Amino acid sequence: MNITEPSFDEAEITLLRECLNSKWVTQGPLTERFEKLLAEKHGVKHALACTSCTAALHLATLALNLGAGDEVIVPAFTWVTSAHCAEYVGAKPVFVDVELSTYNIDPEKLRDAITPRTKAIVAVHLFGLAAPMDEIKAIAGPRGIAVIEDAACAVGTTYKGKPVGAIGDIGCFSFHPRKAVTTGEGGAVTTNRDDLAARVRSQRNHGATGAPDPSIEPHGPWTMATFDNLGFNLRLSDIQAAVGVAQMGKLDRVLAERRRLGHRYSELLGGIDSVVRPLGGDVGGHAFQSYVIRVLDGGRKRRNELMAALAAENIQTRPGTHAVHRLGYYADKYGWRAEQFPNAILAEDTTIALPLFPKMSNEDQDRVVDLLDNACRGK
Repeated sequence: MNITEPSFDEAEITLLRECLNSKWVTQGPLTERFEKLLAEKHGVKHALACTSCTAALHLATLALNLGAGDEVIVPAFTWVTSAHCAEYVGAKPVFVDVELSTYNIDPEKLRDAITPRTKAIVAVHLFGLAAPMDEIKAIAGPRGIAVIEDAACAVGTTYKGKPVGAIGDIGCFSFHPRKAVTTGEGGAVTTNRDDLAARVRSQRNHGATGAPDPSIEPHGPWTMATFDNLGFNLRLSDIQAAVGVAQMGKLDRVLAERRRLGHRYSELLGGIDSVVRPLGGDVGGHAFQSYVIRVLDGGRKRRNELMAALAAENIQTRPGTHAVHRLGYYADKYGWRAEQFPNAILAEDTTIALPLFPKMSNEDQDRVVDLLDNACRGK
């Protein structure tokens, strides 16, 4: 049993055929349709598709003009690119521990990490559960600190009824195959700020800054864009966007299914005392991109034994994610010590993401839980 799988059918084939028949396969009308659907779903003025969430995070730091001497606060338990985006622009990532009840950033520890050099906070909505945005904004707002929402896992996630990606200054989404919406690889930047949208639009497209002044030379077939920014080629193709448009048509159904399965897991696992269920935070808005449990006793060795027992029964699992500060690049460059962020270390060593995918049957779920229960009991 796979840990997840995308939901594809004739809708994707139809739109791909439409795209190929049009002969317009680079960024174009289908990308615009995809962006509009995403903007409507997340209640934002601008949604700008790009090649990945890594690219989206990079574009966000560029749009916010972050650079050398700036500090960017990042939860210590997250995917590595939440921190890489600061490194890409010469800023310094500063790690903050997470709350074990949510795996998201701990607001009290966040407050302690603020310095005069803090210019942005990366608020990760890990596994599809919204970060504590009220607390984060209360800390960031009065100090003029930008909030980047890393919503890689959080298409369709809400926080107190409001879609994520529209709460901070700028949001970043992923459309990797493990997400509720996939374009194979792909991402998007969301924002309500016109200035940030303009910078992202330019810098994802080589730094193009629009048509030249027609008073200098009339526009015609010879007219080319101006390039007043240093940019990159981070555009999503219309081929990928065709898949994205079809996927967005299924999103509400997929989210409802994932939420039903997530809550059902929590009910089924209630009798296994040796694991902790994801019950913290705004669970009502959880999109359950992943259903992640934590093993209480035995540490990493015991966690690995349980994963091996499930693998022996052809049940695919994964660890939650990284404790980024102890990865080689960050440990070597900044000298972070593992014990500085104990919850992140514990989360990395003891979490398991269980299978969760569209059309997963109750029988599939029952089997996963029964096998996990048996492994916990040593059977």
